[in-house]
Amino acid sequence: MAHGNQWEDLRKKARQLENEIDLKLVSFSKLGTNYSHHNELDSNSADTSPLLSASNSEHMFDTMAMEIESLLAKLTETNDKMADYAGSVSAASPSAALLHTLQRHRDILQDYGHEFQKTKANITACREREDLLGSVRRDIDAYHSSSGLNRRTELYLKENEHVRNADRIADETIGVAMATKENLMSQRGTLKKISSTMNTMANKFPVINSLVQRINLRKRRDTLILGSVIAICIVLLLWYAFH
Repeated sequence: MAHGNQWEDLRKKARQLENEIDLKLVSFSKLGTNYSHHNELDSNSADTSPLLSASNSEHMFDTMAMEIESLLAKLTETNDKMADYAGSVSAASPSAALLHTLQRHRDILQDYGHEFQKTKANITACREREDLLGSVRRDIDAYHSSSGLNRRTELYLKENEHVRNADRIADETIGVAMATKENLMSQRGTLKKISSTMNTMANKFPVINSLVQRINLRKRRDTLILGSVIAICIVLLLWYAFH
């Protein structure tokens, strides 16, 4: 009687675990469908930021996967105990009904395990593809951002170079103007000194100044006399030639 109660307890626990796993797998499959749908939305959307619901789905996926794995482990343990019980009570002539029941529970466990692994693999593939696409989008955005920044930096550097060149040309022009001004002022001072010296000499030596004026007058007079004589001679030669 005790053995019968043990078998029934094991079957009851196995059915309970199977029902829990079945409900979890239904929710897990819906979660995989929703996750794939969110992946498609993210891939077609221009916004590269992850959706909040997708992040929640990832957390739920990890949590539900751990719960289902725990339930499958408990169901496996229960099936092993059922197999041990079947082997102990029917070692000589095993019961066909007991073995059939045990095999059915094993098949259910195997089906649940296959379904879980398939759904988990699909969701994992979607997550890896989304991570890859997200990484590519982030790289592209970083490249575009870096290119725009480099372009603006290049323009700023060119503008700064133009400003420096303009400042340099202005400084050179101002330097030339200052040098020219100093040179003119120096020449002006020199001319003033020469003029002052000449005036001083003329004032100090009025006799020399008068003598120079007389010499100049005599030179002009001699020049006029010589010109008059030459003109008379030419007139006489012409008159003689024509007569």
